[in-house]
Amino acid sequence: MAYSSSTRDFVALSDLHPNLARPNVIGVVIGKTDVRGFPDRKNIGSERYTFSFTIRDSPTYFINVNSWGREDYIRSLSESFRVGDCVTIENPLVQSKEAEREEKFNPVTPSCYKLLLSENHSVVKTSSCYEMDTKLLSLLHLPVKDPQDYYSLGDIIANGQSLDGRILNVLAAVMSVGEPKYFMTSDKRKGQRCEVKLYDETEMSFPIVCWDNESIQLAQSWIPRETVIFASDVRINFDKFRNCMTATVISKTIITTNPETAEANVLFSFIKESAQSGALHDKMEDQSKGCINLETVVDIYTVEQLKEKALQSDGKLEPVYGIIYGYISTLDIDDNASKVIRNRCSICRFIVNEMSNTCTFCSDVSSYSKSTFSSFDILVDLTDHTGTLYSCYLSDCVAEETLGCTVHEFLALAEDKKTALKWQLLLERSKIYFKVTLSPSWRTGLKVNVLSCKLADPREASQSLLGKEIGNKRLHY
Repeated sequence: MAYSSSTRDFVALSDLHPNLARPNVIGVVIGKTDVRGFPDRKNIGSERYTFSFTIRDSPTYFINVNSWGREDYIRSLSESFRVGDCVTIENPLVQSKEAEREEKFNPVTPSCYKLLLSENHSVVKTSSCYEMDTKLLSLLHLPVKDPQDYYSLGDIIANGQSLDGRILNVLAAVMSVGEPKYFMTSDKRKGQRCEVKLYDETEMSFPIVCWDNESIQLAQSWIPRETVIFASDVRINFDKFRNCMTATVISKTIITTNPETAEANVLFSFIKESAQSGALHDKMEDQSKGCINLETVVDIYTVEQLKEKALQSDGKLEPVYGIIYGYISTLDIDDNASKVIRNRCSICRFIVNEMSNTCTFCSDVSSYSKSTFSSFDILVDLTDHTGTLYSCYLSDCVAEETLGCTVHEFLALAEDKKTALKWQLLLERSKIYFKVTLSPSWRTGLKVNVLSCKLADPREASQSLLGKEIGNKRLHY
């Protein structure tokens, strides 16, 4: 089989073999890795650069393409196309692949071969899929694995640590896409990270982490609560720090956005029905109260230690969970209610636009099913004997538990009662669970979320101040 264009014939990927003279192929890019550099063993002190990608020209056939060469050539070639583009390749070298070794780090393909690109002899061009063959576009929505061969998010969580380190497939909807975080590695290389939250009928919040630019750029195109993905060959791990299962996009992974399969259609229907019925909000609310197991948070910090940890992180601080024995030093709840209460979307629980009172995430859902609810969103200062953390978030259910009242009960209080409530909490020695993340856009550079704030046991608090061990907890001095 061969594809034709006005200028040349293309060999079908399934017909490739090493004896072909100057073959030309065409395909849609379904996977791609970042550019990497390696020491050149032939030229000591210099580096060779490489990246790989995967092209597909039929529902059943796709092949890996590798390119090596000078940095300028490799970076220029890599930047000339993205996942989803259609490319033509002239005169690649067709080479037999060592499946066991190569498929450990590359996507598993049905081909016995791989393509190698030469700077001097091969040419890669980006073409409009419409100009070549419109059938190629539809291939972007076909998973590379059996569409029934996947784990639900609930299955992964139920199996727990027995799946740690396993490579498997996931079909899920996108709940949210985080902002990319950029950092410098210990060997002075630039790094990046982006976390996406997935959900399905069995689980409402499951993290999948992207570490490479290609998958991060792809993730930025996903629409929360609309996009469904089939991620083949992701690595599953148990995150000891967060005490939960996670997925990671690796070099073997190929992600199919909005797959056209019966299984995906069921999930699309679930998304739509959940949004319209409000069931999505109900499940998110249930999980928001229990998504972090405070019993697993045992590390005790002082304010000074937290600030030092942030300064020493070189901009790549992972979220830090811990405990501070301190007190709330600023709590302005008796000034203006509009400063401490915000409206959230009843469907997705995100804070809505104050001017229009509409949710930017659920704007496509019919208005009859949309509503908002009032929620605490308070900025507090946390202080201990070493310093103060300014503008920390005390919000939603945690705020209600700390204040001892709901939003409606708070609004019904007279001003003097609000002031009395304020002084009941201010300057009281408390055991405060927190989550800290680096946030350059935040006024202090650190974004602190309070996970729990309750009066501390006096003996426990004094022991922590003296730097003694408390049960199994570790003090960071």
